[in-house]
Amino acid sequence: MKAIICTKYGTPEVLEIHDIQKPSPKNNEVLIKVHATTVHVGDTKLRGFRPGMGKVQDALFKPIMRFMIGFRGPRKKILGMELSGEIEAIGNNVTLFKPGDKVFAATEMNFGAYAEYTCLSENSVIAPIPEGMSYEETAPISNGGITALRFLRTAKLQKNQKILIYGASGSVGSFTVQLAKTMGAVITGVCSTANLNLVRSLGADKVIDYTQEDFSRDSEKYDVVFDAVGKATPSACKRVLKPGGVYLNVLKSSGGLKLKLEELIFLRTLMEKGEFTSVIDRRFSLDQIVEAHQYVDQGHKKGNVVVTVSS
Repeated sequence: MKAIICTKYGTPEVLEIHDIQKPSPKNNEVLIKVHATTVHVGDTKLRGFRPGMGKVQDALFKPIMRFMIGFRGPRKKILGMELSGEIEAIGNNVTLFKPGDKVFAATEMNFGAYAEYTCLSENSVIAPIPEGMSYEETAPISNGGITALRFLRTAKLQKNQKILIYGASGSVGSFTVQLAKTMGAVITGVCSTANLNLVRSLGADKVIDYTQEDFSRDSEKYDVVFDAVGKATPSACKRVLKPGGVYLNVLKSSGGLKLKLEELIFLRTLMEKGEFTSVIDRRFSLDQIVEAHQYVDQGHKKGNVVVTVSS
């Protein structure tokens, strides 16, 4: 089977397509034929060995990161944190799924989605795709969507509370706008000129063009300020917080790395109701993985970048 191998840390060119042996599921695993995956910012940070937490934090964290994931390159050579596909085979003890099931899943720190096939435990963050939705639409949900949900739950966002989302047109940002809408919040999205209409269409009540206006000078005060891209200064975000308000940064306030199946099932229910979906910026083939990473590295994508692995 074809798989993308990350040979070492570095630029997108360290990603190479190889032919490797197709995996076989263990007793508690399912074998998934991957139809779609994504270029998640987490993939690009790992590939480039860029934690992105700030200079001081990165200096402290990089030695730990090398110990955890690999010294000269990632130990798990096949990256990819989220996927959708079809179950082709199951292990002897699997009871939750059967061959032919269409699923979407988060691989988390096991990675492995940049391949034509991968194996996951049946008890991992994996669920059936909502009826009528495509592989490309569902692939970004299992990591980016859950991340957005977790931040709003951390903030304990309530109906009629005011939230400002900085980077509202990005992957996590676009998911956050939609989720905040389902919670009945009053939403202000901060994005570039080109993405104002997109953010409005997702449910924002007000949009601020950061190329024309400094959001931190806004007279409005917010119950929650969420920097969904980690690019705004904490002081700017806190300037527009109400007393006792909650400030969260996507790079520093993850609330734990372990994703939960319950979170994916919750999002699946919203998708079935037509209240939640993924914004897709560009699509690439598996053979174009270098170009896909180059595009994401530019830092201007809106929504998600999807990689079609097999049709």
